[in-house]
Amino acid sequence: MKYSIIFAAVLVALATSACEKQTVPTPTVVTVPVPGPAGPTGATGAGGVTGSSGSTGLTGSAGATGATGATGSTGGTGATGEPGKTGGDTVIVVPPAPAR
Repeated sequence: MKYSIIFAAVLVALATSACEKQTVPTPTVVTVPVPGPAGPTGATGAGGVTGSSGSTGLTGSAGATGATGATGSTGGTGATGEPGKTGGDTVIVVPPAPAR
């Protein structure tokens, strides 16, 4: 526990001392001329009429809906197994468990 705290402190000290501080360049002052007061308003153009806006184009019609696809065919039936055989005179003998 005490080694991990010492290791962390050394790691933080190395990480912060490795950083190099950047020097910020001093900005240069640029003198901008200030515009004077606005002049008198000019005369209105001949007629003073503004042009009309153009018409909006027509909207296209919606496309037709596609037809529904055909239903797939039913799968084939699997093969049927043979019928079971009737019991005969078979005797099943279970050997006794070995003694422990």
